[in-house]
Parts: sequence; structure tokens; C-alpha cells
Amino acid sequence: MSLTIEGVSKRFTTKTKKSLILDNINISFKDGEFICLLGPSGCGKSTLLNIIAGLEQPTSGKVFLDSNEIKNVGVDRAMMFQDSALFPWLKVIDNVEFGMKIAGVPKEERRDKAMKYLRMVHLTKFKNSYIHELSGGMRQRVALARALTLDSKVLLMDEPFSALDSQTKSILQLQLQKVWMQTKKTIVFVTHNVEEAVLLADRVVVMAANPGKIKREFSIKLARPRTIENIDLSYVVAEVMKDLKEEVEKVARSEYDSDWSIEESGLLHNPDNNMGNGI
Repeated sequence: MSLTIEGVSKRFTTKTKKSLILDNINISFKDGEFICLLGPSGCGKSTLLNIIAGLEQPTSGKVFLDSNEIKNVGVDRAMMFQDSALFPWLKVIDNVEFGMKIAGVPKEERRDKAMKYLRMVHLTKFKNSYIHELSGGMRQRVALARALTLDSKVLLMDEPFSALDSQTKSILQLQLQKVWMQTKKTIVFVTHNVEEAVLLADRVVVMAANPGKIKREFSIKLARPRTIENIDLSYVVAEVMKDLKEEVEKVARSEYDSDWSIEESGLLHNPDNNMGNGI
């Protein structure tokens, strides 16, 4: 299985202007590869993910999965968003089963599969809880279990941990690595956080902004599972940060007053740790 993006560009047109969001994106993903799309806000990361998902159509270019052109949403691609997008009136087990129920999977089979993935994300004892009874991290684990149940070839993740506190985020980052190693799915993960990208990915794709282009790719050779405390991680983060800094600065200059500077703002510093400080 391979996921291939060929010459994809995307324009948005309003009453006042036309904006080129993505400009001639060309990239291929290997079967079972974990890819992180990294870049500043507004560089088109989420737009590209939506095009892969079939939620949006490119202005030009094509996306292929197993040589089949993607034109619409399909069960061969599962999507996770920043918000868990769960149904509050359903219990956890029913939320996890929902996609399978719509797909016509028999009741006994979907219950077995739902429990399999709830065990994988360590939530079986909450199977009969309602969504309002769960923490934010638990909700995202339910969303992950639901995304895994359809056995999609590709899992698309749009900053799924961005709204979580740093401790919960660290736990889920480790959990996601373990799930990926167990399932061997192809994962395309959007983030604006350098450390998260290096922590999770086999390959980090840095995107340039205005318009969105692929600036550079980094192959991450660190052993798994990875934790944020790994000293080797900080060296790779520093290398990736050098490329990202220019793009962040480019975007910020268009949005801030002329007396702004990236050195004074500490814009790239993550208050959760010291990695990349001063770069």
C-alpha cells in the first residue's frame, strides 16, 4: 500500500481575493510509515490532510491510495480531529462501535472489535461511561479506538493532542507510538510542535508558508518507543527547529508590528521543557 500526492495545489477564493494555500505538493508515504506534517499556522497542513481524507478537493493535482485516486471520503482512511467529536448521548462502547454500526458490521463482531481497541487504549473499565464523565485525554483515547475499529489503511490525525495539558499529552504520545507499533497503520499526523513531530515520526515533513510547500524532510532514526526525556531527541529537534524558525518568522512578520523580533518573543520556546531553547 502506498499513499501518493502528485502536484497538489489548493486555492481559496473569496469576494475580495484569491489565496494560494498549497503550491505543487509532491510526496509519497510508505506502507506503515508514521509521517508528521510540521509547519507554522496557515501553511496548509490541515488543508492537505483534509484533501487526503477526501473532505476537500485540490484545485489541481491528485492523491492516490493503492493507485486509486482519492476523490471522496472512504473507509480506507480514518480521521481524528483536535476535538474528539464523540456523541455525548452515547456510552463509550457505543461511540466506539458507531462507525462499524453504520458500515453494517454485525453486533457481536463490532462488540468484540470495540473491546479489542478499548483494551489497546486501556479504557475497558469505562466502556459504560458517558462522554461528560471522561477527561479530555480519555475522550481522545475513545476517539482513537473508534478510528481504529474500521481497520482503515491510513489514520489521519489533525493535532489531536493540542488542547491537552502537557502531562496528558506525554502519556498519549507514548500510547500512540505503542498503538502504531501494534497496528502498523500508515499515520499522517499534523502538528505545529517540533518536539511532538520528532518524538512520533519516522519522517518529519517541514512545510513552508505562504503558500504552503514542502521545504525539507527529516528521517528520524531514533529507537522506539521514544520519550521527551531522551537526550538524543533534543539534537534532532534543534536541527528541525532551524528550518522551521525561518517559516515561523516569515508568518509572524506579516502579522506583527515592525518592531517585533523572534529572538525577543521566545516564540519557538516550549514552556514545558528546555529543548531548543535559544535556537
